[in-house]
Amino acid sequence: MALDAAALDLLFLEAHTQRRWIDRDVPDTLLRQIYDLARMAPTSANCQPLRIQFVRGAAAKEKLKPALSESNVQQTMSAPVTAIFAADREFYEFLPKLYPQADAKSWFTGSEAAARETAQMNAALQAGYFILAARGLGLDCGPMGGFDRAKVNAAFFAGSSWKALFLCNLGYGDPTGYRPRNPRLDFSEACRVD
Repeated sequence: MALDAAALDLLFLEAHTQRRWIDRDVPDTLLRQIYDLARMAPTSANCQPLRIQFVRGAAAKEKLKPALSESNVQQTMSAPVTAIFAADREFYEFLPKLYPQADAKSWFTGSEAAARETAQMNAALQAGYFILAARGLGLDCGPMGGFDRAKVNAAFFAGSSWKALFLCNLGYGDPTGYRPRNPRLDFSEACRVD
């Protein structure tokens, strides 16, 4: 069963990166509902390495502010919530629970490089699922780089195995915050079929 045109518009064709926000709270129940949808999508060996630090309060926003690029300060400080999407490089500690049919933990405990690569790829994949779930439940999203990862890691994840990937502002967008959509690559420019 395929999604109808309205759902595809909501998720892809009409969705924009949001930079301006209206003053409307995003409740914790909605953040939980978004996560509960996103966590059901696939990752390799069901490893689920995405970790999310939601930054909402004034003190937390001020803690994040020094890590932001100048061009991202206003949109982030005014967003109701900023998600720091992170990869847990010790995700494999949960594999006995998440992938009980094999000793998947042993696949990563001996190779820091394999654990890091798997964590980064699958956490980024999960973050994409999260953005789609957020859009599907009525939020606008403003994913972005443009920040100092080392500062974010030091401020929010010191002493942990979580490492920041990217930020995503979440809330209800002010339509005046949309820029015209930039071009996209055509199928023939981006894809090959053999």
